Amino acid sequence: MLARLGLCPDEIHAPDIDETPHKAEIPRDYAIRMAREKAAAVGGDDAHVLAGDTVVAVGRRILPKAETQQSARACLELMSGRRHHVLSAIALKTPDGSFKERISDTIVRFKPLSSQEIDAYLASGEWQGKAGGYAIQGSAEGLVAWLSGSHSGVIGLPLFETRALLKSEGFPVG
Repeated sequence: MLARLGLCPDEIHAPDIDETPHKAEIPRDYAIRMAREKAAAVGGDDAHVLAGDTVVAVGRRILPKAETQQSARACLELMSGRRHHVLSAIALKTPDGSFKERISDTIVRFKPLSSQEIDAYLASGEWQGKAGGYAIQGSAEGLVAWLSGSHSGVIGLPLFETRALLKSEGFPVG
């Protein structure tokens, strides 16, 4: 997705951090904390490190990254016919060790989902490892009645916010 902004990262790393929400942590704070911790976990002191995290929330409830069909089904059933928030946070660690963050908050509403629609989506396998048990860039997009906010943020990298953050740090973005 960075290529859409005319950028190609020098390296890509998947940081190994504990992604357990803190007790009573609200979804927005959790998303920002995860992006910051990911940025802090990789890269040397002389590099700019961009990291992000996407959180799906129903109210104050943070939905898991679906690891099983059962957890994905529970997420989809919970979101069926109702609104949820997709919070995509990005954090930029600068060579001086400081952090800058941005976040997008997109409201998404699924149509009321039948058990057959949920079964068909689960059979696709697209849900695996996805926050809230779905990937909007796949067949789940056909289940979305409407959204308000950043489509790219729901995919996982809010391009408007990323561009603004990188531009403020002097990166040549398109």
